[in-house]
Amino acid sequence: MSRPRSSRAALRRRSCWRWAIQSGLALAGVGLMLSSALASEPPPQRQRELTHLVRQECGSCHGMSLQGGLGPALLPADLRDKPADGLAATVYHGRPGTAMPPWQRFLTEAEAAWVVDRLISGFPE
Repeated sequence: MSRPRSSRAALRRRSCWRWAIQSGLALAGVGLMLSSALASEPPPQRQRELTHLVRQECGSCHGMSLQGGLGPALLPADLRDKPADGLAATVYHGRPGTAMPPWQRFLTEAEAAWVVDRLISGFPE
């Protein structure tokens, strides 16, 4: 026995509404993720300062071309299998008992994450 047309139409309308609401929530979630990622992007001047900091300060231990020295290499191939949040925590807090100092006096946690993201993708010259 089939349902009356009005019942099927009502089900179809509810299904369409459910799909629209779920799609809207999914898009809102993606929008929030994108806006938080863009919000953590330092302004251009600060990006230049952070790039200089990495080249000068990090380079003194990790090599001026970041290929390693006292500290390990910081090239994309060397960092690929390491979790970005762990690397950012190391930059920010340092590694007690090692030569890796904390950089929290000079940058924020978001900036440490930005530096790590740049290192993983290939740091600019």
